[in-house]
Amino acid sequence: MAEKTITEVQDEIIEEFEIFDEWLDKYNYLIELSQSLPGIDDKYKSPEYLIEGCQSRVWLRAEMENSKVKYTADSDAIITKGIIALLIRLLSGRKPEEIINTDLYFIDRIGLKENLSPARSNGLVSMIKQMKLYALAYQTKSKNE
Repeated sequence: MAEKTITEVQDEIIEEFEIFDEWLDKYNYLIELSQSLPGIDDKYKSPEYLIEGCQSRVWLRAEMENSKVKYTADSDAIITKGIIALLIRLLSGRKPEEIINTDLYFIDRIGLKENLSPARSNGLVSMIKQMKLYALAYQTKSKNE
């Protein structure tokens, strides 16, 4: 089976969220998604993996595997954990340039940003920025090797 494109996965996420009429149901779905996030090793729950700009604590680790960036993450806040689970589902296992150049249109389409508190919304932006920074670092590193 061919790997889905970022666009296909975003469209899938949009469809999943369209099932719910109420934002409370969408929050519950995010909580459900948080349970699907594979845990991050405790040794990575350190300040160097902590994302700045998040109200809750979010640890994000990236590694390069077969020229693709793999992310693992965890959060002490369940909704935030659901959000990072969505981002990992979308961006993990992609080439750095795909991650850097992708337009994450699903966020606006599912109404995520406007239904988050300002602090969580800032956290979302910080998570995306950190994932793209990791991708940029790996892209730069592979060009210099």
